[in-house]
Amino acid sequence: MSVASGAADTYARSMTVRSLRLVLETDDFDAAVTFFRDVLGIPQQAAFEGEGDARVAILAIPAATLELANPAQVRMIDRVEVGRDVSRPSTLSMRVAFEVDDAAETTERLEAGGAQVVAPPTETPWRSLNSRLEAPGGVQITAYQELVSLEERSREPGFTAPDAQLP
Repeated sequence: MSVASGAADTYARSMTVRSLRLVLETDDFDAAVTFFRDVLGIPQQAAFEGEGDARVAILAIPAATLELANPAQVRMIDRVEVGRDVSRPSTLSMRVAFEVDDAAETTERLEAGGAQVVAPPTETPWRSLNSRLEAPGGVQITAYQELVSLEERSREPGFTAPDAQLP
């Protein structure tokens, strides 16, 4: 057993993650709130104000996954979705992806709401329809529509079943 898998087993038994909160810092707070809440349609759970014009809006998404990708995977996703490398080089690079029912319609709605389309909906090798946009505040987002179920995808070469452990 590797050290990483042993540590993962120990942590899995000792704690439970109940939610993921992704904090996006933006210089144009009002535009970002309008875009993510009103245009993308993520319900607002709470909002708070503090001294020195400190403001936060907490938008609630019912389900989320945390996608961890190495730089080669990020570049590969860029090439699939956009046709070239577009993610910003940084020690911390982030793209927020939202699963939607209709990627084409969502892309049009987000563009009308102030996002810049980086790439239109493009079918990926893993059978999803992904578009890349830059939201107000400079956050890159992907709107993706699954074209096959996770079960169907896990039977394809190069994919693993949801309960499979990576080395």
